Amino acid sequence: MSSSKSQFWQRVAYACGTFGHDVFYAMIGSYFMIFVTSNLFHSDNPTHDQYMIGIVTTIILVLRIGELFIDPFIGNTIDKTKTRWGKFKPWVIVGAFVAAITLAILFTDMGGLAVSSPMTYLVAFSILYFIMDVFYSAKDVAIWSMIPALSFDSHEREITATFARIGSVFGGQLVTVIVIPVVLFFSVNENGGAGDPQGWLAFACIGGGIATLGAIILGLGTKEQESGLRENKTDTSFKDVFKVLLKNDQLMWVGIAYLVFGLGQNIVNNFNLYYFIYILGDSTKFSFLGIINVIIGLAAVALFPILTQKFSRRKLFFASIAIMLAALVLYAMAGKSVVMTLLAAGLFALPQPLVFLVVLMTITDTVEYGQLKLGHRDESLILCVRPLIDKLGGAITSGLVGITAIFVGMTAGATADTITEAGRLHFELIMFAAPIVLLVIATFIYRAKVTLTEQEHARIVRELEEKWDEISK
Repeated sequence: MSSSKSQFWQRVAYACGTFGHDVFYAMIGSYFMIFVTSNLFHSDNPTHDQYMIGIVTTIILVLRIGELFIDPFIGNTIDKTKTRWGKFKPWVIVGAFVAAITLAILFTDMGGLAVSSPMTYLVAFSILYFIMDVFYSAKDVAIWSMIPALSFDSHEREITATFARIGSVFGGQLVTVIVIPVVLFFSVNENGGAGDPQGWLAFACIGGGIATLGAIILGLGTKEQESGLRENKTDTSFKDVFKVLLKNDQLMWVGIAYLVFGLGQNIVNNFNLYYFIYILGDSTKFSFLGIINVIIGLAAVALFPILTQKFSRRKLFFASIAIMLAALVLYAMAGKSVVMTLLAAGLFALPQPLVFLVVLMTITDTVEYGQLKLGHRDESLILCVRPLIDKLGGAITSGLVGITAIFVGMTAGATADTITEAGRLHFELIMFAAPIVLLVIATFIYRAKVTLTEQEHARIVRELEEKWDEISK
C-alpha cells in the first residue's frame, strides 16, 4: 500500500513537470510567432516591418534546424550524467529556469532595439534564442527520457505516460484558454485583438514562472528505478551518437512518420489563433477553444491505457488520423461560423494526445529494441528523437507561419476587414489542404514500416533479462 501511494505521488509530481513543460512549449511553438508578426515590428514603414519579420523568421528556422544536430549530443551527455539527484532532474530544473528567463526577454523589443538599431537587435535575438532553445531542449530530452527509467513494463509505462500527458495536455491547452485574456488584460492597446508588447511580456513571465515551478515539483517528487539493465559497461562516445540512432531502424521509421504527421498537425494548431483574429474577426472566442480542448484532451488521455488494451496502439493511431482528417474537412467548411469553427477545431485536437502517446510509447520501447540489437542502452539519446522531431516540425511551421502571414497580409495593423478574398483563400489552402496531404502520407509510412508492437517489446525485454550480461560484454 505504501509503495502504491508513493508511486501515485511520483506520477503526480511527474505530471506537474509535464504540465509546466507544455505551457512553455505552447508559448514558443504556437504563440511566439503571433507576437513577432503582430507586435514586434510596428513602425511607420510596413515594408520594413515585413522585411524584419522575414529576417526573424529565417533566423528562427536556421537556428532550430542547426540545433537539431546538437540534440543527440545533449541526449548523450544526459545519459552520461551521474549526480546524487540522478541523471535527469538537474537538467530539467536548470533548463526550465534559463529557458524561462531568455524567453521573457525575447517577448520584448529589447528596450527599443528592434526599431532604433535593427542589426544589434537581430544579433542579440539570435544569441538569446539559441540559448533558450538549447536549455529548453535539454529539459525536453531529460523530462521525457525519465519514462524508461521508471519502469520496464510497457503497460506500466503507458500509465505513467498517461499521467504525464494529462499534465501536458492541461498545460498546453490552458495556454489556449488564457493567452488572449492575459495579453489583453495587461495591454494598453488591444491592437485589433492581438494585444500590445506589454501584454505579451506579462504572458511570457506568467508562463515561464509556471514552467519553472513545475520543474521544481518534478525534481522533488520523482525517483529513478535502479536496475542492472540500465547499466552499460561503457559509455557511448560522441562519434558513435548518430550510428546508434541510424542503426535503430524502428526508431527511425516511427520518427519519420511522426515528423510528417507533426507538420500537418502544427500547421493547423499554429494557424488557429490567426483564424480567430483575421477570419472570424473575434479573438475573444479563442478561449472557448482552449476550454473545449482541455476537456476532450484530458478525457482522451485518461482513456489511453484502456484503448490500447482493447485495440492496440496501431489501430488507435489509424483511428486518430481518420478523425483528424474528418475534422479538417469540417473546419474548411466553417467559414465565419464560430460554432462550426469551435466544433471542427475541437474535433481536430481530440486525437492529438493519443497520437502523441502512441508515438512516445513506441519510441520508448525502441530503447530496449536498440539495446538488444546493438548491445548498448541509450535512454536519453533515443528519447531525444521525439523532441528533436517536434523542434524540426516547429521550425518548419514557424517559418511557414511567418511567410504566410506576410503573404496574405496578416501582420501588424491588419484586421479581419483588411484581409482580401484572395488572401483568405490562400490562407485556408495552406491551413487545411496541406495538412490533409501530410496526415495521409504519415499514415502510409507508419503502416508500412513500424512493426514494433507491445507483444514484440515484451519478448525483447524477456530476452534482455536472460542475456543482458552476455550481450553487454
